[in-house]
Amino acid sequence: MTPESSRTSGVRVPRLVGLMAVDARESARARGLSVEAPGRPDFRHAIVDYVVRQYPQPGTEVPRHSVVHVWLDFGEGEGGGGVREPRGPLPPPGGLRCERDEPGAGAAARVVVLSSP
Repeated sequence: MTPESSRTSGVRVPRLVGLMAVDARESARARGLSVEAPGRPDFRHAIVDYVVRQYPQPGTEVPRHSVVHVWLDFGEGEGGGGVREPRGPLPPPGGLRCERDEPGAGAAARVVVLSSP
């Protein structure tokens, strides 16, 4: 491939990691590339999600109109919900009945009685 033909047929993939989804799409579009996010059918509407990974890597030369795959995460202050399914085993019914001092607290150990409904 001659230097002349590489300028017309291929483009270098920009660094998209760290950009918001809307900026990543625009940056890729400006170079003649498109962006897709596997598993995110709503990617076209994503705005504030941040790109955390991309393929191909930045600087890779690819044919014009190629697809760059990106993976997204919420921005700072946005939260993932964490685990939402019930966890087991559940604690036994009845709750706390009394609290005792640590073993070896000496003669001054006292018992505090707590009750629960």
